[in-house]
Amino acid sequence: MLIVGERINATRKSIGEALAKKDIKFIQNEAVKQVESGAVYIDVNCGNPDPEQEIRNMEWVVKRVQEAVKVPLCIDSANPKALEKGLSVHKGKALVNSVTAEKERMREVLPIVKRYNAGIIALTNDETGMPRTCGERFDLARRILDETTRIGIKDEDVYFDPLVRPVSAEQDQPLEFLNALRSIKTLGKVNTICGLSNVSFGLPNRKIINAVFMAMALSYGLNAAIIDPLDNLMMAVIKSAEALLGNDEYCGRYIEAARKGKLDIL
Repeated sequence: MLIVGERINATRKSIGEALAKKDIKFIQNEAVKQVESGAVYIDVNCGNPDPEQEIRNMEWVVKRVQEAVKVPLCIDSANPKALEKGLSVHKGKALVNSVTAEKERMREVLPIVKRYNAGIIALTNDETGMPRTCGERFDLARRILDETTRIGIKDEDVYFDPLVRPVSAEQDQPLEFLNALRSIKTLGKVNTICGLSNVSFGLPNRKIINAVFMAMALSYGLNAAIIDPLDNLMMAVIKSAEALLGNDEYCGRYIEAARKGKLDIL
């Protein structure tokens, strides 16, 4: 299970303030805590109303974070120039967040991904919005894969997010998402990923819904997730699900986590 730590995001007040102040210690501590808790990638999002400031912030954050942790980053931006700036100073193989099936977005983002030999998170939506059915999600994934293949991006470098919708409003959507995970995996050596908190939008005790849904998604073939690795319940559920699904040889990672007290959530 590939865990992408989501905490360095400018939409969080503390991160936005740290970016404005260029608070190196705060940003680096956020990165270190996430890696120590199990993150394999660190997502960095420097969204700013001023596109030029976002580009400057992205360069600064990528450099400072990689001074503190020895893991690759997930360069996260809607601004192609910010993506390219982050990739230009990144050490190692990065992940880019994200591309959609929108023609203009693919035209802008995929050549950058290819140029820097990065991985790409691909969201199954297009100009018409978010899909409802498993079949619609599959068709959008296939459309994106046709383009990544054409441009020379390897299948294994593509991480599809079928985009879950809130169960509080649309009860059929979690199952449509789960079936899409399994369906998309038939396209080749592609991966699946999600930021799954949207499933619990509008409900009380959201962490419980999110954690249970994570266990279900793992059983349908989810490879990666963009989460807060400091969420002890979520991490305990991931360790448990991997052991039960046979993805943790002799339950080694589960036992190690228990010895370190990381499963003490009850």
